[in-house]
Amino acid sequence: MTAMQMRLNSELFSALQVISEDESLMKKAVKSLKRLASQKQAADETAYLMSSPAMADVIRQGQEDIKKGRGRVVKIEDLWK
Repeated sequence: MTAMQMRLNSELFSALQVISEDESLMKKAVKSLKRLASQKQAADETAYLMSSPAMADVIRQGQEDIKKGRGRVVKIEDLWK
């Protein structure tokens, strides 16, 4: 762990300690942290998919098709039929 990570962890834990006795604030903090974690996970997944030139081309082509109205709505349960 770097010195910067240690400092940021310390700041996070200090802030959490300040609000820990207020259930409403803790709920808001947890909700915000979950949202941030979800955004990070989505960014990581996007970066992974886009790291493959072939996959990046497929994604870009799909985006173009949608913009041009060539997409279609499919129910998720129909994907495995």
